[in-house]
Amino acid sequence: MAKEKDNVKFEDKIKELEDIVNELESGEIDLDSSIEKYTKAMKLVKECDSKLKNIEEQVNKILNENGELEDFSIEE
Repeated sequence: MAKEKDNVKFEDKIKELEDIVNELESGEIDLDSSIEKYTKAMKLVKECDSKLKNIEEQVNKILNENGELEDFSIEE
């Protein structure tokens, strides 16, 4: 089951998060459902944030001439 959640695309998580926010903003769901939706939304935010940080780390590395990864920096 954990593998199944890991295979969910980032974009799908964002879409689900947007749907939850729209439901919460509508004010048409009861308190218990709102709490459940809010909890799910916070979990999605955490997962998306973690994914973005991981991608940022990957993007900020480049291969040097020896084929080794090193931090990317712009020299001014």
